[in-house]
Amino acid sequence: MIDHVHDLHSVRAATDRLLSAVAKLDNASLAEPSRLPGWTRGHILAHLARNADALVNVFEGRPMYASAEARDADIERDAGRTLEEQLTDVRDSADRWQAVTEVPADWSRTVELRNGVTDSAARVPFRRLVEVELHHVDLGIGYELADLPAEFTAREIEFLAERWSGRPEVPPVALVAADGGRWHTGSAEGTQVTVRGTSADILGWLAGRGDKGAALTVDGGTLPALPPL
Repeated sequence: MIDHVHDLHSVRAATDRLLSAVAKLDNASLAEPSRLPGWTRGHILAHLARNADALVNVFEGRPMYASAEARDADIERDAGRTLEEQLTDVRDSADRWQAVTEVPADWSRTVELRNGVTDSAARVPFRRLVEVELHHVDLGIGYELADLPAEFTAREIEFLAERWSGRPEVPPVALVAADGGRWHTGSAEGTQVTVRGTSADILGWLAGRGDKGAALTVDGGTLPALPPL
């Protein structure tokens, strides 16, 4: 069951962790490559700030972004800023998003996100949590998939397993985590493979992070290729 109040608290805690970690960097570190191809750490921080403002737009009934081109241009514009500017922007934009969520509203309503994707308002805080947590890992500054809160990891695995469920290009897959978690994804037809490993490694494979599944073991075949997120 989705609990948006709980998720909003988790977003705040995750944002505080990220800001504390980034505050230990310097301007030169922000210009270095992140773990995302083509993006520096500054690009990631700019994206997080603009994503928070985009969610304000969503909750206030405006398009999430003016256009895909405008979104990319805003990130590129803000990527090269100083550490102080980046920290202030990420913090202030997060505060703006939190403020909008505190306005009395119908959390069961449907909202429109990017590229025509719709979801219930109550699920949006978890979507923001995904942005903050995974991009913290993407910064490559010591916060790894294994450091993510266990509750978050299990929920994100479930979310991504659902995303790839029913996709004909992905064979049936049983996901078995060393801590006891079990999920299914992929097509309903074909020969099932069983993928085993830590929850962190399973998440890394599903989300295209970390070693992208290299540490996983597969019974009944080879590790399937997943479509891009």
